[in-house]
Formats: sequence, structure tokens, C-alpha cells
Amino acid sequence: MPFGQVGDLRFFTFESLNQPGLKHAAFTRRGGVSPSPWASLNLGGTVGDDRPRVLENKRRVLEAAGREEESLHEVWQVHSADVVHAQAPRGQQAVLQADAMITSNPQVTLLMRFADCVPVFLYDPARQAIGLVHAGWLGTVRRTVVQAVRAMRDAFGTQPAELLAGLGPSIGPDHYAVGNDVVDAVRNALGPLADELLTVREGQTHLDLWLASRRLLEGEGVGSIEVAGLCTACHLEDWYSHRGEGGKTGRFGALMALGA
Repeated sequence: MPFGQVGDLRFFTFESLNQPGLKHAAFTRRGGVSPSPWASLNLGGTVGDDRPRVLENKRRVLEAAGREEESLHEVWQVHSADVVHAQAPRGQQAVLQADAMITSNPQVTLLMRFADCVPVFLYDPARQAIGLVHAGWLGTVRRTVVQAVRAMRDAFGTQPAELLAGLGPSIGPDHYAVGNDVVDAVRNALGPLADELLTVREGQTHLDLWLASRRLLEGEGVGSIEVAGLCTACHLEDWYSHRGEGGKTGRFGALMALGA
């Protein structure tokens, strides 16, 4: 089963990434301390929830994953194409603006936050390196996942054909109608690929973020891509969805780390 549970915390994992020496999970919204509209395992610090509750939720996530709080490395997600090489835990260093992180250090825990955008998990089993990517429509047109794969190649010698990738819970194409500005951006950035990603249904244009990330990864030669196929807007009992909840919601966490 793709779902696991530690105490009250429920999380999703990929079959292809359930390997010795790798920890990964997309944590659902269950098992935290935040009240509505962030109920309950909200990890978003900029959505109106009180900071002590967010910190307690984060502590619970790390504890459930068997990771020390001191191992954490996070970024300030801004829908960019920037990649941070997390060579050590962030500690007291300033939070950098970026939407992808890579590391080969087992002492580092990567953590990012989501509420419709695609969490992309990357694992290089040959070189024991990982990457975590935040990819919404802006991340798609800016090819953030491509930059992450290339950063792993440059930093670790990763061969894309040996990478294992997982596309986590995120908004599905049925619920992701977009405006003309997004349509134009996708067409300008992705060219002919846009015809495959954009479909018109009942007068509205929908964008398939799952297929977009898959095609971008395939274009880099990534050999294994597992898609969760879980729509955040369809499953509000498990996931936060900015679109599905009218913008008043929390952020769920995606975590990745090397080591036992």
C-alpha cells in the first residue's frame, strides 16, 4: 500500500523509492495541532497559522520520519528555477529563495511545502544523492525539474537514465482550469509540448501538471518515473488544496533524506 502511518500521522510513499538507505514521504494533513482552516498538520508559515503550531507540526513530521530537527534544510519557495545544493543542515543560515534542493549528505533532511503544486522526488541510487522539487505552472514553464536534474549531474555525476523519480500528490488536470496568461506562458515556454498539456473542456482550458513534469523529466533522459495520480482538490480529507479550498488552507510537507 502506498500509505503508511506513524501514530496519527498518515503519509504517502512511492513503491520505487521504498529502498534501504532512503527516507521519503508526502505527509497528509492529518495528525497535527492546527485548527481550521489549516487543520491539522499545516507546515506553511505564511498562511495565517500561528508559528508555534507550525513548529510543532514540523517537529511531529521529523519525529515520524526518524530525523533530527537539527538535520533540516528548507528554502523559501518562490516559484523559481533556482536550485540549492544543501551540503549541510541549514542551521542558523538565512533561508534562501529556491524551488529545488539537492544533497548527498545523509545528515541533511530536505523538506518542502505544497498545496496543489507537484512535489517531485529524485533519487540517484548509484551515487546516493537526492533532490526535491516544487513545480507548479510557473515551475513548469521555468523548467525547475530540469534544472534540478542538471544540478545533480553537475554536483554528483548523476546519470539521468539511472534516476528514480516520483511525482507526488498535486492538483489533477480535471481541477486545474487556467487563464489565458497561463496558456500563453506554457505555449511560449514549451512550444509543441503545450498541445499535449493543454486541453479544452466545457469552454475552459486545463493544464496537466503531472504530464508536464513527466515529459520534462523524460526529455532529460530520466529512466524511472512513478506518478502518484492523487489529486489534492479531489481528496481534501488528506491534502491541502489552494484551488480546492479557495486559497484558505495550509501546506502539507514533502520530506526526503538519505540514511537508515
